[in-house]
Amino acid sequence: MVNQFTINVAFYLLMPFLAGHLSGGLGLAGWTVGLVLGVRNLSQQGLFLLGGTLADRLGYRPVIIAGCLLRTLGFALLGFAHTLPVLLAASAMTGFAGALFNPAVRAYLAHSAGDRRVEAFALFNVFYQAGILLGPVIGLALMAADFRLVCATAAGLFALLTAVQMLALPPGPETRTGPAGVLADWRAVLANRPFVLFAGAMTGSYVLSFQVYLALPLALGDPGAVTLLFVVSGGIAVLGQLRITAWARARWTPAQAMTWGLTLMGTAFVPLTLTTWPGAVLLCAALLGVGTALTYPFEMDTVVALSGGRLVATHYGLYNSIAGIGITVGNLAVGALLDRAALLWVALACLGGGCAAGVHLLGRSGLTRPLPWAHG
Repeated sequence: MVNQFTINVAFYLLMPFLAGHLSGGLGLAGWTVGLVLGVRNLSQQGLFLLGGTLADRLGYRPVIIAGCLLRTLGFALLGFAHTLPVLLAASAMTGFAGALFNPAVRAYLAHSAGDRRVEAFALFNVFYQAGILLGPVIGLALMAADFRLVCATAAGLFALLTAVQMLALPPGPETRTGPAGVLADWRAVLANRPFVLFAGAMTGSYVLSFQVYLALPLALGDPGAVTLLFVVSGGIAVLGQLRITAWARARWTPAQAMTWGLTLMGTAFVPLTLTTWPGAVLLCAALLGVGTALTYPFEMDTVVALSGGRLVATHYGLYNSIAGIGITVGNLAVGALLDRAALLWVALACLGGGCAAGVHLLGRSGLTRPLPWAHG
């Protein structure tokens, strides 16, 4: 939990200010800024599957440590890079670092939590969102001095995290991989039809939640209101996640909880079909936050359940890659509809309804039931 909190504090301490540094501080052209940021995203989203595979084959602990060390180097390099090749290398390092530790951290948590995975992932999301809230506040204060101080602080946090994990992180559970090789592992995961269908059904939820960073800030415009937007979105998870999860678990099956969560995420955009008054936008963010909090722990648990306890990190890696592709395609569509706002909000509401229907049908057909657990 502290691991992910520190990762998010360090990441969001720096990344919101990187584009401004590249364009304003270094005077790079817009396309160059986009290239540097795109390389980071591509090296993370595109390599999640590889990162998950390495975690399953080498063990979760060494891959988590390697990812933190690599991000330490990448963030330190960003603070002193002035040429495009060095900036691209640093950006790729930070992205691949995320591809290494993200699947490994979730698989480590899933194995360590045992039968309490839902509660563990609920608590995980509290720390995750708390890091997102705190990071930019620290970064903004440090930006008053110098961007290099921002990078040094972020790199220092990752260096400290690396050292602490080398000393204190337990070895973790023994991972299970087949003897046939990496490609055979990938084929096995891709052949897991219930898992692939579930990943596809959930992809739209990531497009919806990403609108806190894209469509909703553009609808608000005012920087102060945008700050409040992030506080509302993250604050719901920090303050309400554990209560929401406990309430849902006492009443619904995992598939039902996810179905209602996705329905709520789609419903969040309905008020915006009537007005984009700031209060309506903040209501949308609040409903998105509740819907995400309702869905996330059961979603992460279902990924583990559908893996049957085998190649868990590889399943998470592929799941994240599918979500990343969905976010990219979805945001291209959102961008194309920004000038037709009424249609945009209707489309996003329908997307949430479609995801909810997909998960509901998978649950009704039994495809979200856990697979037999692997042993030995």
